[in-house]
Amino acid sequence: MSDPYYQPISGQDLPRFAGVPSFMRLPHLGEDDPRRAEVDIGLIGIPWDAGTTNRPGPRHGPRQLRDYSTMMRRVNPYSKTDPFALCNCADLGDVNPNPVDLEDTLGRIERFYADVAAQGIVPMTAGGDHLTSLPVLRALAKDGPLGMVHFDAHTDLYDSYFGGYRYTHGTPFRRAIEEGVLDPKRVVQIGIRGPMYDGEDIEWGRAQGVRIITIEEFFDLGVPAVMAEARRIVGDAPTYCSFDIDFIDPAFAPGTGTPEVGGPTSFQAQQCVRMLDGLNLIGADMVEVSPPFDPSGGTAWLGVNIIFEIMCVLSKAIEARR
Repeated sequence: MSDPYYQPISGQDLPRFAGVPSFMRLPHLGEDDPRRAEVDIGLIGIPWDAGTTNRPGPRHGPRQLRDYSTMMRRVNPYSKTDPFALCNCADLGDVNPNPVDLEDTLGRIERFYADVAAQGIVPMTAGGDHLTSLPVLRALAKDGPLGMVHFDAHTDLYDSYFGGYRYTHGTPFRRAIEEGVLDPKRVVQIGIRGPMYDGEDIEWGRAQGVRIITIEEFFDLGVPAVMAEARRIVGDAPTYCSFDIDFIDPAFAPGTGTPEVGGPTSFQAQQCVRMLDGLNLIGADMVEVSPPFDPSGGTAWLGVNIIFEIMCVLSKAIEARR
């Protein structure tokens, strides 16, 4: 059971529109706070989108996700899981990016997450564009390559952009495989769709052993079969979950930089995450929420609901490892 200190403030005690927002209304712990040593799940923002190649905006994602997360309650209606009862959860703040130096920011993120991992904290990240996943994975894979369940409309396995530039939101997982951070034979990508430059990213990924499930296969097989395949691929070894909000059809999540039509519904996305239950998850992220492209805030509201679903399976994974 968790420490009473690490409980979200109830809307019965303080109205949800009042107070200083933190992720899920949890206590905020700075980098020097000794209580961080007691945390099981740390919610972290990475307000940075220097890897974006077209429509910027995900740098504003963590702030809006924090604000909208004040609407969340404790218990998952499907699984009856209360992650705040199973684990000590806290908001660990934001990684401080350098908005004019990409390489410097990659290093800052990796160092931040290396400290988090050294304290035994499982990170739940709110991005940021998808390049933010690369330094997080570098920090978490110190003991060997990880598996990954990746929900996205895009593979993010491109080699380079604009004449050889190798660090964008379209390249993080190619770099992670090349660096030995991810085991490609334990990587499954779900929901891939949309017009392509040339298909080289998919060919390269499949040649490495990545299981790429296109949206056509997703709908042909159905959510239970797809997630059974994902569970088979990653097995029982340490696994990361990366969730790009553009996995979901833009009818439900328009606030993202590279929307692709023909995707899953918000409920199907919830189903997918719920079926991660039982995996040996050691971290996760929700990326590419871009508030400027959804003034209504509906995309962020969907994003925080997916974060909550991920926290439910993360908390059960932590409990299973105890």
